[in-house]
Amino acid sequence: MSESAEILCRRYKAHSHLRWLFLVCATFLLVIVMAMGLCIGASGMGFWDVISSLFKDTGRGHSIIWMLRLPRIMMAALAGFGLGAAGAVFQVILRNPLASPYTLGVGSAAGFGAVSVILFFGDGFHSLSTASSAFLFSMISAAFILAIAKMKRATSETMILTGIAQMFLFSSLTALFQYMGTTEQVSEIVFWFFGSLSKAGWKEIGLSSLMIILPLPVLLRHAWDFNLLSSGDESALALGVNVNHLRMSAVAAASLMAAGGICFTGVIGFVGLVAPHITRMVIGNDHQFLLPASGIVGAVIVVAADTLGRTIWAPQVIPIGIVTSFIGVPFFFYLLMRRSREYW
Repeated sequence: MSESAEILCRRYKAHSHLRWLFLVCATFLLVIVMAMGLCIGASGMGFWDVISSLFKDTGRGHSIIWMLRLPRIMMAALAGFGLGAAGAVFQVILRNPLASPYTLGVGSAAGFGAVSVILFFGDGFHSLSTASSAFLFSMISAAFILAIAKMKRATSETMILTGIAQMFLFSSLTALFQYMGTTEQVSEIVFWFFGSLSKAGWKEIGLSSLMIILPLPVLLRHAWDFNLLSSGDESALALGVNVNHLRMSAVAAASLMAAGGICFTGVIGFVGLVAPHITRMVIGNDHQFLLPASGIVGAVIVVAADTLGRTIWAPQVIPIGIVTSFIGVPFFFYLLMRRSREYW
C-alpha cells in the first residue's frame, strides 16, 4: 500500500471513530429526551413516581405511563426515525438537498387516503381503517413513481417532476373532499393534517415498527452505492453501480419507511428535510452512518417537539405538525441562504 493510501485509510478510520461517537451521543440524547417526555405531563407525577409506575402497578400512575405517555413517545420516536432516514435516502437518490418524503407526493397521497375514509366511512381519526387507507395511497403514489421511472430510465428529474405532479393532484382532491364534507368531517380532516400522537397504541406501534425497521437493512446494504451516487450518475455507473435499480429499490424502501410513520400520526412536516441536514453537517456524507444517524436525529426532533407541544400551552396540546413546522421553516430558509457553501 502506498503512503498516500495509508494516509487516506488513517483519515477514514479517524472520521469513522467520530461518526460512531456521534451515533452514540445521538442515541444517548434520544434516551434523555424520551425520559423527559415520559416524566413531563399534566398529571403532576414526579420522576420517582414515573419510575415506580414503569415497573409495578401503582394504579392511576401505571395506566398513565403505559396507556398514554409511553405509547405516545414510542410512536413519536418511530415516526421521527422513519421520516429522518427516508429523507436522507430521498436526498441522495434525487440529488436534491431540499428533497424529503413529501417531495415525491407520498405525504399528499397518504393525506388523501385518510380524507377518503373520514369523508365516506366516518370511521374517525386514527382508526385502523384510516391509517390503512393512508398507507395504501402512499404506496400507490410510490408505485406510480416507480412505474414512470422505469419507463423513463429512473432519472432523478423524472421522479421529482412526477412527485410534484402527484402532490398537486392529491392536494387538489383533498381540497375537493374538504369542500364536500360536513363541518365535523372538515374539522377531523384538518386535525389529521396537523399531525397528532394522541391515538397511538401498542397495536399501531407494532405495525409501524415493521414498516419502518424492516427496510433499514436493505438501505444500509446499499450505503456504499449511495456514497458513489452522491458523486453523480456517471461516476456511479463507471464504478459498477446499477443506478436505475438502486434508485427504484431505494424509493420503494424509503417510501415504506415514511408511510409507516405518516399513516398513524398524520402529517409531520420538515423532519425528513431537517434531520438529514443536521446529521450531514456534523458527520459528513457517508451513508453507512448518515442513514441511521438521520433516523435518530429525526426521532429526537419529533419526541422533543411532542413534549414541547404538550407543555408549552398546557393543558392544551399543540399538534406536533405545527411544532415541527416552526422548527423546520427557519432551518429551511437557513439552507437556502447557505447553498453557496457546498457542504452538500
